[in-house]
Amino acid sequence: MYVTGLGGPTKLALGWAGLGWAGLGWAGLPAHGRVHLTKRERRKSGEEKDMECAAKGSGTRCTALATRPCARCGAVSYCSLSHQIEHWSQHKHECDRLEQQMKSVNFINDFPFTFSREATLQVCVKQETRCSFLSKRGLHQVGMWMNECSCWASFDCSRLNSGWDLPSILCPCRGPESLLSEQLHSWREYYKWRCIPLDSPVALLLHWPLTIFRATQLLGITTLNPDASDKLYIHYLGPEKELPQLAIFGELLALFPGVHIHVELVGPAIPPQRDGEKIRISKYACCNEDECACKLASENVNSGTQTSITSALTLKLWRGFYHDRYRDIVKDSSPHLVIAPNGGIAAYSSWLPSIELIEKIDVPAVFTDYCEEACHLAASCIKTITGHSLRLPVQINPFRQPLAVEDSVLLLPCYSNCFLFGM
Repeated sequence: MYVTGLGGPTKLALGWAGLGWAGLGWAGLPAHGRVHLTKRERRKSGEEKDMECAAKGSGTRCTALATRPCARCGAVSYCSLSHQIEHWSQHKHECDRLEQQMKSVNFINDFPFTFSREATLQVCVKQETRCSFLSKRGLHQVGMWMNECSCWASFDCSRLNSGWDLPSILCPCRGPESLLSEQLHSWREYYKWRCIPLDSPVALLLHWPLTIFRATQLLGITTLNPDASDKLYIHYLGPEKELPQLAIFGELLALFPGVHIHVELVGPAIPPQRDGEKIRISKYACCNEDECACKLASENVNSGTQTSITSALTLKLWRGFYHDRYRDIVKDSSPHLVIAPNGGIAAYSSWLPSIELIEKIDVPAVFTDYCEEACHLAASCIKTITGHSLRLPVQINPFRQPLAVEDSVLLLPCYSNCFLFGM
C-alpha cells in the first residue's frame, strides 16, 4: 500500500482527480474487502447486517443497518429507502459498471486449492475468519504469517522472518526439480512445477513474488526471452505487509534463474531505522525441519536442478515517496520495471507526483489492487494525469492471494493483488 495508517474502511473524497465514488477508500488496506455472494447466502449468513450504507456521510445520518441492497448491481446497500433515493444521483454513474463487475464473481473466486471454499465463501459468510483459517494450520501469529490477519498491527513489522513454519513437503524450501521450460499461467501450474500439494497454503504469501513474475511476463521480461539481460532492476512501491516477509522474495531465484535481481522497495511505511538497509538473499525461505538440506545455502538454491546457473537477489529499502527518493535510487542504475502492489491510486493525492514521474521516465509500470472497481478508478486518475489510456488493460491476476479479505463497503470480490494494469 502506498499510504498507511488507516485503521479500517473509510470514505475518502477523490477531489484531486475529480473521479470515482467518494465512498471508497481504496488504499490497499490489509484485511478489507468482500467476495460477492448471492442474496440468499448473504441473508442466511447475516452478512447484510454488516454492510455500510453507501450514502453514509453524504448528508443525513443513517437510521438503521444497511440491509437494503441496490436491486440492479447488488454491490452496495443502504440503511433506508430515503438514503437510496438520495444517493442515486451519485450511484447511477457507477451502477451499470458495478453490475458488470459482479458478473465475474465465480471466475474471480475460482482457485484450485483444497481449501478454496474455506478461504473464500466461508470467510465471506463469516463461518471462518482469516484468524481461524491460519489457526487451523498452526500459522496464526507465527513468523511470516503474522501479517495475514487483523492481529498483525500489534506486532513488530521491522523483524525479518526467514522460515515457512511448514514441513518441507508443503513449501518450496529448495530449488526446483527443473528449470522453467514454459510460461506459468496459474497457481495450479506453479504448484505442479514446484512439486507442492494443493493443500499447501504457501500461495497466501507467494502472491507477492509471483505477481512480480506475472508483471514481467506481460511485459516480455523473462528468462525465456533470448534477449533478456542477466540483470533485472525493479522499483517496488509501497511495501508494508511485505516487510517481515521479505524472505518470500527468495522465490524469485527460481523464477529468474541466472539473473541478478535488484529490487528497490520504496514507501513511507518503511521504518526510519531500516531506511537504506540492504538485504542479500541467496536462499529460499526454509521449512521447519531441522535435518532438511534447505538449511545449507548451497543446497537450498541448487538442489534438484542439473545446472550451474546461479541467481542473486538484492533488496534495498528506501523510506519515503517514490518521487522524493527517485534521484537517490537511480544513481547506480535505472529500473526495467516499476510495480506497485495494492496501490490504491485513486484514494490518495500523494500518488499524483509519482505518476507524473513514471510518465516522464517512460519505464513500464504495473499496478495491482484488491478489486476491479479500484483499478477502474485508478485508470481514470492515470488518464487524467498523463492524458493517455493504459498500456496494459485491467485484467485479473492469476497469482492473486487465494484468501478473501474481510469487511468492506462493497460486495465486490476482493483479494490482495487481485487485478493488475499498467501504464
